[in-house]
Amino acid sequence: MRFELFLAARYLRAKRRQALVGVVTAISVLGVAAGVASLIIALAITNGMRRDLQERLVGSTAHVELMRPAADGIKDWQDLLARLKTTKGVVAAAPGLYGQVLISRGARSGGALIKGVLPDDERTVSDLLQAVAQGSAKELAPVDGPPTGNDATPPIVIGKDLAESIGAHPGDTVLVTSPQGELTPLGIVPRYRRFQVVGIFASGFYQYDSTYTFIRLADAQRLFSEPDVISIISFKIKDLYQAAKVGKEIEEAAGPGFQTTNWMEQNRELFRALKLEQIVTFIVLALIVCVAALNILIALTMMVMEKTREIAVLMSFGVTEAQIRRIFLYQGFLISLTGTAIGLVVGYALSWAGGHYRFIPLDASVYSIAYLPFAPKFLDAVIVAGVSLSVSLIATLYPSRSAARVLPAEALRYE
Repeated sequence: MRFELFLAARYLRAKRRQALVGVVTAISVLGVAAGVASLIIALAITNGMRRDLQERLVGSTAHVELMRPAADGIKDWQDLLARLKTTKGVVAAAPGLYGQVLISRGARSGGALIKGVLPDDERTVSDLLQAVAQGSAKELAPVDGPPTGNDATPPIVIGKDLAESIGAHPGDTVLVTSPQGELTPLGIVPRYRRFQVVGIFASGFYQYDSTYTFIRLADAQRLFSEPDVISIISFKIKDLYQAAKVGKEIEEAAGPGFQTTNWMEQNRELFRALKLEQIVTFIVLALIVCVAALNILIALTMMVMEKTREIAVLMSFGVTEAQIRRIFLYQGFLISLTGTAIGLVVGYALSWAGGHYRFIPLDASVYSIAYLPFAPKFLDAVIVAGVSLSVSLIATLYPSRSAARVLPAEALRYE
C-alpha cells in the first residue's frame, strides 16, 4: 500500500476524541450512498417505463401502416397487399378496416374502435389476438358466403377494460352502432348490428384494452357498407427502428395518394416526455450527491484542523506538500468510493426486487401499465459512479490544498 493511501485510511478511523469527525465522515458516506441509490432506482424506473411501453406499443400495433387519406378506403387491395409484401424489410402484412362505433349491452355502453381483420394475417403484425384471456378468437376466421344460422350473429373480440365497463362476458350479445348511418325519409339513421362476444383480450395496455375490438373483415365491410374495401394495410418489419425508411419505400411502391405512418411517429411525444423526465430526474437527484460532497468537504476540513500537528510532524520528516495533498485526496476518494459502492448495491438490489416482485401497483387507466417497472442498466451504473466520484473529488480539492499549506514551524511552535 502506498504511504499516502495508508495514512488516508488510518485517518478515517477516528479516535474517541475525534468522534465528531467520525460521525461527519459516516454521514458523508451515507449521503453519497443515498444519492447513488436514488439515482440508480430513478433511472431504472424510467428505463423500465420506456421498455414496457415500447414493448406493448410495438407488440400491440403494427410497425408501419399504409392508408389513403384522400380516398374512401383502399380498393383492389388484394393485389396491392401481395405486391407490398415483397418490399425489402417487410416481414408480414395484414389488411384492416377501422371504424368508430358505440358498443352497448343493456343500459351500459362505451365508445370503441372496431377493426375488421383476417385473423391469420392480423396475428403476424399484432399480438392483441394472441392475448385473448377469456374465450377464443378462432371464430373470427372468415366464412364463405352470406351469414346463415349461427353466423347471423357474428363474433366479436373486445378488450378487458371495455368488457368490464359494459359488463360483457364471453357468450353475451352486444349491440354495435355505427355513426355512418343510412339515409332514409326520416333522415340519417345510424346503422347497428348485434354481435356475440367470443373472446376478451388483455394486453396490459389500457389504451387498447379499453377501446379496441375485432370482428371479421367481411362483417366490418357489411357494417360500414364498404364492400371489398379496406382502410389500412399494417406491416411488420425486420428492424423496427428502420420504420421511417421502410415506410418511405412502401409509399413509393404503393404509388401516389398513399401515406404511411409508423409506431415512432405515433408515439413520439410519449417517448420524448419519458426522455425529458429521465434527464430532469437525474439532475434533481444528483443534487443529493452534491449535498453529500459538501459533507465530505466539511469532514476533510475538520480533519485538517484536527491533524494540523500530525501534518506538521510529517512535513518536518521530509513529507512533501504533494504527498500531503494526496493523503486528503485519497481520504475523500475512499469516502466517495465506499458510499458509491454501497449505493450501487442497494440501488440495484431494490431495482431487482421491484422488477421481480412487482410490489408497486399503478393505475393502468393513467399510466397504461399495471405496475411500476424497473430496468437497471450497466451503463447507468458507470455514469452514476463517474458523476459521484467526480463531484466528491472536486470537494476534496480545498481541504487538501489547505493541508499542504500548513507551516511546520507555526504548527509546532507551542507544542
